[in-house]
Amino acid sequence: MKIHYFDHAATTPMHQDVAKAMLEVMQGPGGNSSSMHAFGRAAKQRLNQSRDLISAAVGCKPAELLFTSGGTESDNAALIGAARAQRKRGKTHIITSAGEHHAVLHTCEWLAKEEGFTLTVLPVDKDGFTSPEQVRAAITPETGLISIMHGNNEVGTIQPIEEIGRIAKENGVIFHVDAVQTLGWFEYRLSEMPVDLMSFSSHKINGPQGVGALYIAAGTSLEPLQHGGSQERKRRAGTENIAGIAGFAAAVDICVNERKKKQPYMDELRKIWIELLHEHVMVPVVINGSEQKHLPHIVNVSFIGVDTETMLMNLDMEGIAAASGSACTSGALERSHVLRAMQLPEEQILSAVRFSFGLGNTLEELEDAAQKVGTIVRRIRNNY
Repeated sequence: MKIHYFDHAATTPMHQDVAKAMLEVMQGPGGNSSSMHAFGRAAKQRLNQSRDLISAAVGCKPAELLFTSGGTESDNAALIGAARAQRKRGKTHIITSAGEHHAVLHTCEWLAKEEGFTLTVLPVDKDGFTSPEQVRAAITPETGLISIMHGNNEVGTIQPIEEIGRIAKENGVIFHVDAVQTLGWFEYRLSEMPVDLMSFSSHKINGPQGVGALYIAAGTSLEPLQHGGSQERKRRAGTENIAGIAGFAAAVDICVNERKKKQPYMDELRKIWIELLHEHVMVPVVINGSEQKHLPHIVNVSFIGVDTETMLMNLDMEGIAAASGSACTSGALERSHVLRAMQLPEEQILSAVRFSFGLGNTLEELEDAAQKVGTIVRRIRNNY
């Protein structure tokens, strides 16, 4: 049976050059980057080289890049650290949107419930957009932090972060952006952008799981979540994951070098996949999210009248990996909070499946997969 991995928004297969970079570290002599001897200095050099490469790729200073365990920690470190720092200035109001990843939404809700912050959760429109003017209208003298993601992980909608960032700057508010899904698809020049904090994750760009980064613009106040050693300029105590960070750097390097040819290819995959679904599926097929401003590798599809969980089980049996939404919540029975925030018709919410493409996917495999999807839909409909 042919298998098709269409769940790259959840995690991506590791690039062979990334594995090679990690293996060099893991098979080499051990070394703690905080140690003063030659082995420690060698580890420190590898750490610095990786930081230099990644910071150059996203357009910031090496000192502005903090290594973490992934996107969730980067989001938590940014939100909790910035909120606590802003509270010392009398700023206790946080703004976010209903379409954010739970790593942001749940953290903001926790800050409101456990630490007494005031939280405004802005709505999104039917395409998943957050309105910059609604952000502006929500700002009060007490607002200290705004968090809006760049590219939505479920429907792929790209948010107007430049405009929102300018509004935040005009009002002296710290602006955090979850860019976990967009790293590798955009040419970031963070030093020129109105962004104070930006979260990244390695395993979304064919790097290792368990590694991420947080951009912290120079001068941005942030209280650390972890205490102990003086690693990461005393912003995150703990021995650095040198092998993982080296792999992350290798993945970023590949992204930079291959972006211009990879992006149009993914656009083509997405376009043809939608065309094939319309051709082979004998129920209404609705695309959720923005038609124009979307990530090239994500497409969220509703097969009207076909239950999401039933569809996913049948896809899995036919060797097709897809998802109902965020990998962090797709194991739960709850329906997508993003689609509900978009206020889509219930029939769209209950039949939505996310397909996401990346390394290893080909135009040729789409025809086989689309035929299988068509067969699955007919089988499910005939059993009702």
